[in-house]
Amino acid sequence: MRERIELFDVIHETFAKLDGDGILQVAGDPPNPMTIGWATAGYIWGKQIITVLVRPVRHTFSLMESVKDFSVCILPDEYRKSLHICGTRSGRDINKIEACNFTLEKCLGADAHFISEASVHIECRIVHKHFLDPETLDALIAKRYYPKRDFHMVYYGEVLGAYKK
Repeated sequence: MRERIELFDVIHETFAKLDGDGILQVAGDPPNPMTIGWATAGYIWGKQIITVLVRPVRHTFSLMESVKDFSVCILPDEYRKSLHICGTRSGRDINKIEACNFTLEKCLGADAHFISEASVHIECRIVHKHFLDPETLDALIAKRYYPKRDFHMVYYGEVLGAYKK
């Protein structure tokens, strides 16, 4: 059973995972999980927003471009191997849900799915997106993280609900 919670009640847990093994972003039909290590959360436009970054070369990019909603899933520590698979293998090549033995559930308030093994999942609706601008990005960041000039798309997801197992 899932209990609705406030996003900022789990923000420390969320950021600890981002700084460690990562968390999963789930989007598309069929749903595809991708490990993310970069995200932000805060208030923009009077809304709780989670931003996620996706490079255009990733399979998840085409999925994000075809949907309005996505989920962010925080998994317990025993899923490190699955997080590794979801961050290093492409959904074009394998079914990550099957490879990781995940169970999908329909989101409670969004047109998306989440991983039922997640201890926390956050449901989001895309309200804005933009590519990082190489002209205004700090040159050291661009050199370190974008030597191929494959700049991320930044998706702003309005938080529709956060839930804990």
